[in-house]
Formats: sequence, C-alpha cells, structure tokens
Amino acid sequence: KQWYQRRVAITAGEKMVEYLLDSCVDCRDDDERDYFVEDFFVMFNVFLSIDKLCSLLMSYYHEAVKLEDGLDLKATEQKKIRVVRAVLRWVDLIPQKMGEEYELEEFIEKLRSALYDDGMLSLLAQFERGIDASKCHTFNKSNNRSSRSSLGTFQKSSSRYSTYDDMPSESQSEKIRREPLVPTTEVKFKIFYPDQSYCTLRLPIITPVSEITKQASEKLGIPPEETVIFELKSTNEVVRFKDTDTCILTALSNNGRLFCSPKDSIDKIKPMQEQEGPNTSSFNELEIMSSRELALQMTIYDFELFNCVYESELIISIFKKDKFPGKIVGNLDCFLARFNEVQNWVITEICLTSLLSKRVHLLRKFIKIAQHCRDFQNMLAFFGIIMGLSNIAVSRLSQTWEKLPNKFRKLFKEFETLLDPTRNHRSYRLAMSKQDSPFIPFMPLLMKDMTFIYEGNKTIIDGLINFEKMHMIANTIRYIRYARKEPFIADNLPVVKNRGDIRRYVRQMQVIDNQRTLSQLSHRLEKRE
Repeated sequence: KQWYQRRVAITAGEKMVEYLLDSCVDCRDDDERDYFVEDFFVMFNVFLSIDKLCSLLMSYYHEAVKLEDGLDLKATEQKKIRVVRAVLRWVDLIPQKMGEEYELEEFIEKLRSALYDDGMLSLLAQFERGIDASKCHTFNKSNNRSSRSSLGTFQKSSSRYSTYDDMPSESQSEKIRREPLVPTTEVKFKIFYPDQSYCTLRLPIITPVSEITKQASEKLGIPPEETVIFELKSTNEVVRFKDTDTCILTALSNNGRLFCSPKDSIDKIKPMQEQEGPNTSSFNELEIMSSRELALQMTIYDFELFNCVYESELIISIFKKDKFPGKIVGNLDCFLARFNEVQNWVITEICLTSLLSKRVHLLRKFIKIAQHCRDFQNMLAFFGIIMGLSNIAVSRLSQTWEKLPNKFRKLFKEFETLLDPTRNHRSYRLAMSKQDSPFIPFMPLLMKDMTFIYEGNKTIIDGLINFEKMHMIANTIRYIRYARKEPFIADNLPVVKNRGDIRRYVRQMQVIDNQRTLSQLSHRLEKRE
C-alpha cells in the first residue's frame, strides 16, 4: 500500500500506461509492482477507453529510443518486448471482462502485423505461444457467442423470463449447465398487458426499454409514445424504467413481472395471481429429500451462478451502468437475486405449513441444510437460510421454536453469530479468512464493501486518477477471483434415487416475496399473545 501511495496513488491515465510499461511489466510475480499491472488491467475501463489504451500501447511500441549518435536499438527493442508482455497480462484477465475480447482480438492482429513487419519473428513466436496458452481458458467464458442462448440455460430459471414450455426434458436438464449472459444473448421477454394477456418478444438482453416498448405497443395497438413498460411487484409496487435502461429482465424481483400499458392506466393494474406465489407448502416433497443432497444441489447451482459473473460486472455496478454503454450486469443480478430467493423460500415453506409438528420438522431440516451449505463453503445459501429463519415472520413463531430440540437451537444460535454485523461483520470475516478455494462468499457484503470504497473516495483528484481507490476495489475483486480459482467438485457421492428431482427443485423454487403476506400467514399460524 505504501508503494502505491508513493508512486502511482494519484496520476494521469496516460502517465499510468507509460509507468506500467517502463517499470512494471518486467517485474517478478512477488514484486509489489506486479499488483499494479494486474489492478491496472482490471480497472482501466473506469478512466480509459479500450481504444485509447490500444492507441497508447501501439504508440509506445513504435516509439524509438534515440541517442546522440543514432538509435538505441536495444532499448527500442525492449519497448516492443514490454508491450507484448503487457498484452499477454491483459489476455490473462479477459475471461472476467465481458465483451473486451473483441476489441483486444483486433489489437492483437495489429500487434502481430507490426512484429512481423519489424522482423521480430522470435518475439512474434513467443507472443503466439502466450496467446495459445491463454486460449484454453481466456475466451471460453463467452464461448456461446451466437446471439441465441440455448434453451434451459438462462431462460429456464423462472417463468418471468420465459414460458415453462421451454423447459428441457429430464435427460436434457442433467447435462445442461448455465452459461453466462453476454449483451447479445437472446432471451424471451414475457410482457403482460392490463387484461393479463401477454406477448413474448425474443430480443437480445441488452435491448433498451425504448425498443421493447415499441414492439410491445405494436401488439397492443397503441402508439409507443402513449405506452410505458414497467415492473409490477407482488406488493403492487411499480418500478419505472428509463428509455435507455437495458438488461431489465434480470433486475426484476423474485415475483416481479413486466407490464405494458397506456400511461394513464398504470395505477389501475394489480398483481396477477401467479405473482402471489404458492398457496401450499412443498413439505411432502422436502420430507423425502436428503438435507445433504439439497445443500449439494443448491451449491452446485449457486456455483454455476457465481462462475457466470464477470469481474467487470462488479465494476460496472459500483461505478454506475450508464458510464459503460454496451455492457450489462445481468449475471451479477441473477446471482444476487438467488440470495433473496433462498431467503424467501425458507420463510414461504414455514409460513405455509399449518401443522406445528411439520413446522418443527422443517425448522430442523433448514438448519441441517444450512449446516451442509456451510460445510460446502456456500455462504450465500447459508446466509439466505439463516436470514430466512431470522425473519420476523418465522422468528415470532414461539410455539414452533419451543418444540425445536436443544441441539438444533444451539446450532442455530451458533450460526446467528456469523450474521452479527458489529465491528464490520468481524465474526464472518474471521471465519472466511480461513477458507480455501473454492467457496461462495456472501456477495451482498462484498458489494457493500466496494460501494463504501466507491462513495468514500474520490475517483478524480485535481484532474488526476486516484489509483489507490482502484487498488482497494481491485483487492476485493482479487478475493472473488480466489474464491472460484478452483472448481467445485463433489466426490464420492452416495446413490440418491431422486437426485434429478432435487436438482430441478432447487433451480425452480416457488416463493412468496411479499413480506406483508408472509406476516399475515405467520399470524394465522400462531396468533399474537
């Protein structure tokens, strides 16, 4: 940190590129300057466009080092070597930077041509080997580059994205893994009208609200300028969008739906029955499902969601989307929404279970599932379950908690200590400091950390870049990278006959996301004393 403050804490973007090439790209992995190289390529989009960076790199490449009696050929060649090394470091980070591979590929071709024209064939061969070594992991994160996403990946997550007719068969679903969303990914926008009929539009997920409104209004037979697209939540809350908003599908609440209506009719539209969520508990299904297998399948799915999130989405989300045109944060939206879904699932199941003995059974089961999630190092699901049990609609059920065996009450109290927010969530942070990769962190807290850094430190100071701020945010991103450095592999699995059913269940949770409704259900179960 002292090195950052001394050398590059506050500087200009162009000078930063020059310093990186002159002093940092040749350093060893254990050198502090190596962190600057990594942090620069993670964060440069905040203060430099890709075109500008490529232009600066190419200018440095072609810059000749002059002596009094001519050119310093060795120093000039060294400049070219540094550019090649810098680009290879950039390539290594591309899997986490959505859409950047396209601009970089174009620059790589220019650099190849320049190396060939300059007769630097040995360096060109070294460059090609570095690119080939990176290709096995660099461009595979966005390997589904076609504009149409395969059925059963993103589209099968919820009915708000598509119809259930798109669900894959049982044999197909076992083979399907979720693929990350990219701006060109085509998804189905299911848009409801005031009479609760709907239209389905297949469009790229980055389609702006203005275009969605235009197409939806045509089917409604009303001019676009008199029509509005909005989210209607199950609570009857209306969320309006700007015409320029994109990726609105993934921003919906658990039971939120997109509506299209005349501007003067918004207040007349009420939530549909399907938005209310289930009206019966799935206790009978849960009862025959292994707690460990439920936790395992939740963890497998949560890792799929986690691995889909690009590092650049974290930066875009913190520094505001409108500063990054053409980019989306849809994968991050889905991952964060999963926490709310798990939390609401726990509350929903307990509040829909009328028999006291069955509620006690569910309490025990959820605590056991949480314990297994912790063992699998899935802190997102662990926190979702414990926060669901701590919700007022569940915690007030005194008769239910009194019947819970002491063993489980003690275990729950132990889990609750990890939720303690005092001293900046010290209990949780200490526990996580001992975790080895792979693990799923509690993402909402990391987002809070980055937001605190963003809001508490200026990005520009006297016209110069505050790179110390970039470094602090990059440190959090480095932690996330470490969390998923190793793949999650479940070994020595016992034979579970209903594994396919459990897998589908955890990926299609039906929940009530209206706190008022949940509280009313809770009071029907156990009236206020």
